[in-house]
Amino acid sequence: MAFPRPRSLNARLLLGLAVIAAPLLAALVTAAVQLRRLSESSERLVNEGVQATRLAQDMFAQSASLERSLRLYQVVGDARYIEAYRAHDQRLQAIEPQLLGHLRTPEATEAVRRFADLRHAVSGKVLESREAPMPFDDILRDLGRMDDAVTTISERSNAQIDAELEAQRVETRRSQQRLFWESALLIPLTSLAIFAFSVGLGRPLRQIDRAIDELGRGALFRPIRIAGPVDLERLGRQLEWLRQRLLDLAQERNRFLRHMSHELKTPLANIREGTELLMDGAVGELAADQREVTGILRDNSLKLQRLIENLLSFSAWQTSSVGLDLSDFRLRPLIKQVIENQQLTLLGQRVRLNVSVDDIELHADRGKLRLILENLLSNAIKYSPRSGSILVRAQADGDSLVLDVGDSGPGIPPEERAQVFEAFYTGKAPHGHVKGTGIGLSVVMEFVTAHGGTIQIVDGESAGAQFRIRMPLHSVPPVVTGKLPRGERANAA
Repeated sequence: MAFPRPRSLNARLLLGLAVIAAPLLAALVTAAVQLRRLSESSERLVNEGVQATRLAQDMFAQSASLERSLRLYQVVGDARYIEAYRAHDQRLQAIEPQLLGHLRTPEATEAVRRFADLRHAVSGKVLESREAPMPFDDILRDLGRMDDAVTTISERSNAQIDAELEAQRVETRRSQQRLFWESALLIPLTSLAIFAFSVGLGRPLRQIDRAIDELGRGALFRPIRIAGPVDLERLGRQLEWLRQRLLDLAQERNRFLRHMSHELKTPLANIREGTELLMDGAVGELAADQREVTGILRDNSLKLQRLIENLLSFSAWQTSSVGLDLSDFRLRPLIKQVIENQQLTLLGQRVRLNVSVDDIELHADRGKLRLILENLLSNAIKYSPRSGSILVRAQADGDSLVLDVGDSGPGIPPEERAQVFEAFYTGKAPHGHVKGTGIGLSVVMEFVTAHGGTIQIVDGESAGAQFRIRMPLHSVPPVVTGKLPRGERANAA
C-alpha cells in the first residue's frame, strides 16, 4: 500500500515540523497528565491523612471526657454528668462512620468496629443503670478496653498513612523512570526524523547548488536532474532548459567562429602572398624602409594567421566536447604515446621526466583523455626551465583516477588560479616565456568535467605548477534530455 506523500517543498517542511513536534508534544502532554495525577493523588493523601489524624485525636479527647464524666458521677452523683456522658457518647457515635470513611485497611476498620461495640456496651450499662446501682468496676474496665482500641485505631491509621505515602513514592519513582525512558526513546526518534527530512530535502538542494555552480563555470555537458518536491523538480527542469539554451548558444558561437575564421583565411592568404612577393623582389627591389614596412606586414599577418588557427582549433574542441565516446583502455600505453609525441621537445629542453603510472584500466573517452594529457604535458614543458623536471603520476584511489602533472617552473600566482581555466585567459607570462592563446587549460577543464571529474592546482610537491585531476575510473555517458514544455519554458524565461 502506497502512502500519500506531500509533493511540494512547503508541504514537506510542514510535515517535517509536524513529525518532529508531534513526539515532543506527546511527551509534554504525557508528563503533564502524570504530574497532574501525582499531584491529585498527593493532595488526596494529605487531606485524608489530616482528616484521619484529627478524627483519631478527637476520639482520644471524647473517650477521655467520657471516662472523666463517669468518674465524676461516681464521686458526686450529679445527674448532669450523665448528660455530659451522653453528649460525649453521641460525639463518638458521629466520629465512628467518619473515621471508617478514611480508613481502608481491614485492621483499622476492625479496630473502629471493636471500639464501637465497646462504646455501645458501656453506654447501655450507663444509661440503663440510672435507677439501680451502676456497675462501675465493669464500666471502668470496658473504658480501659476502649482506650486500648483508640490507641490501636491511631496506630492503624498512621500505618495506613505511611503505607500510602510509600506507595506514592513508588509511583513517583515509576513515573520518573517512565518519563526518562520516554525521553530517551524520543531523542533518537526525533534525531532520525530530522536526519530523514534533512536528507530528503538536502539532496535536491545540493543537486541544484551543483547545477548552478556548473552553469556558472560553463560546464554544460552534464544533464540536470533534480529528484525531490515538485517545485524543486520544476526548478530543475528550468535549469535544464537553461543548460540547453546555453549549450545551443555555445554551439552557435562556435559555428560563428568557424565561419568567420574561414572567411578571414582567404583574404589573409592573399595578404601573405603579396607580402612574400614584395619581400622576394617580384615587383622590384625594395628600399630599406619599404622592406621594414613589408616585414612588419608579414609578421603581423603570420600572427593573425596563428590566432585564426587557434580559433578554429578551439571551435573544433568545443564541438567535439559535446558527448563522450566511451571505451575500455589502459592508461599506461596512452601516457607513453603522449610522452613519445613530445620526445623531441623534451630532448631539446633537456627536461627530465619523473613518471609513475599504475597499470589502470579506464572506461572513458580515449581521445579526450589524450588531449588532456597533451595539453598538460605541453604546458609543463613550456614553463619548465632548461634541465628542469616534470612529474607525471597516475594512481587509483577507490573508484577514482588521480592524475598529477607538475613542472619545476615559476608556478601560477594565487590571484590567477581562479582564471587560468577560462578560455583565452593568458595571464602574465613569466620573464622569458611567450604568452599562449589561453585555450589549452579551458579545454582540459571542459573534458575533465564532461567525465564527471574535477581539476585543481595543488601545492607542496612540484616546485612550479602542479595540476591534479580526479575523475571516475568508469565514466557514465551524459544523457541529453529534452527541452521544457512551452509553458514551463516561458516561466523559466
